[in-house]
Amino acid sequence: MGGESFEEMSPLYRKRVLIELAFWQRKMMKKQPIGSVWAKNIQTKLNKLIPEKIHQAITFTIEKMVKGVLFGAQYTTALPKTYSSFQLREAYVLRLIETYKKTASIEGAVTGAGGILMGVADFPALLAIKLKMLFDIAATYGYDVRQYKERLFLLTVFQLAFSSHQHRAEVYNRVLHWESYAEGLPDDVDSFDWRTFQLEYRDYIDLAKMAQLIPVIGAAVGAVVNYQLVQQLGTAAMNCYRMRMLKVE
Repeated sequence: MGGESFEEMSPLYRKRVLIELAFWQRKMMKKQPIGSVWAKNIQTKLNKLIPEKIHQAITFTIEKMVKGVLFGAQYTTALPKTYSSFQLREAYVLRLIETYKKTASIEGAVTGAGGILMGVADFPALLAIKLKMLFDIAATYGYDVRQYKERLFLLTVFQLAFSSHQHRAEVYNRVLHWESYAEGLPDDVDSFDWRTFQLEYRDYIDLAKMAQLIPVIGAAVGAVVNYQLVQQLGTAAMNCYRMRMLKVE
């Protein structure tokens, strides 16, 4: 588990971290804007244009992919890393995020260029990229992702990054009080609320990703949207680990 204390940061970097964290925390607790209600209505109409079989396939894929990646052996072998300072640790995290953003952008452009069939294939591919990034970020912050509850923490970070305003405050509070919350978590992954997880994730990204299914503009949309979604997840992960390591509330 990450071990640098708050005092081991330079005063300037400490101030920067506190400011960034405070702005992010405020964003997590903001009330739902009117615009998001309108966006939800538009999203619902767009969803009706997509065949139900495709919706079912995406939902099934999300659960199987997340379970396979998070609780299989494929990505859980990253060992916790040690660094001389918290600032250096975060420099490596930022480098990781940049690398994964570029990877996701290329993947989105390729699948977006293929229209609706390739667009559907983008969902599992993007999920794998995001989850692999979370494993690498966790290890860089010094956490052992081979532990079951650390993988559940990654799942919670993922939820927080892509939750609706109605659900976000609840997930944020889990992260904020993670140590006490984790004590009551079940040991069986099937006890996790997969339905809510799937619906929240789909509802969040569907509106942005639907345009990727449109021929001609799909490649450009896929590249930009994937880049932004990975950035959003990376920012959430950084701030979640900052709260845990620095005991900030």
